[in-house]
Amino acid sequence: MKASTIQQLKIELINTPSDQLIGLCIRLAKFKKENKELLSYLLFEASDEQAYIENIKIEVQSKFDEINTSSLYFVKKSLRKILRMLNKYICYTGSNETEVKLLIFFCATLKNSGILISKNLVIKNMYQNQLKKISKSIATMHDDLQYDYIRELEKYQ
Repeated sequence: MKASTIQQLKIELINTPSDQLIGLCIRLAKFKKENKELLSYLLFEASDEQAYIENIKIEVQSKFDEINTSSLYFVKKSLRKILRMLNKYICYTGSNETEVKLLIFFCATLKNSGILISKNLVIKNMYQNQLKKISKSIATMHDDLQYDYIRELEKYQ
């Protein structure tokens, strides 16, 4: 089965009655967990972006507190898991500013966690890649925001 284009889907959705649209959304949400999470974000949390960011920060902090630091292997696995979760939440928002805020929080938390970043090449590369990602997102922002975030990013480089 070939998927329709976004334009075709948009035209069809415009012509679909609202009751049928609700049924389609519910069915889509039942199909995959990510669809349900995205729909929940759009309906309940998109209106208050700051509260959404704060909730994610709390969740990230709790994940950092749970990291098993007995072995660098477990640390790497935990950090990758946290980054996967963060990237999923960032994808839901589609906002560069949210991405920068959350990734800077990740880098700050990692740096303050006591994990020796320079001791392990994989962790060091993971950290450096997040800094590069932040820089790319900052480059697409308005000049005033760029200045503020660049100054904040310089603390972690």
